[in-house]
Amino acid sequence: MATLFVGNVAGTVTDADLLELFAPHGEVASAAVSIDRNTGRSRGFAIVEMTTGAEAAMRAVNGRAVSGLRLAVTAAQMRRPLPSPLVKPSA
Repeated sequence: MATLFVGNVAGTVTDADLLELFAPHGEVASAAVSIDRNTGRSRGFAIVEMTTGAEAAMRAVNGRAVSGLRLAVTAAQMRRPLPSPLVKPSA
């Protein structure tokens, strides 16, 4: 499974819109717009997981204008775990 980061997502774009946009290029396992917990508004990016066709989807959707904004689609990068604040560095 490939995970795609979709940046520059307009606030009006829904999970269903993303599913419809990516589905012609492969099998979409999930599509989710990131929502701010405090405001309930879009954070301007989304994550799309694809079981097939991720490369084709990136090429086809990257740069496409959706709701007035051009999407930026890349392979998602895994975040490094943050160090625990309780562990002191060794001297």
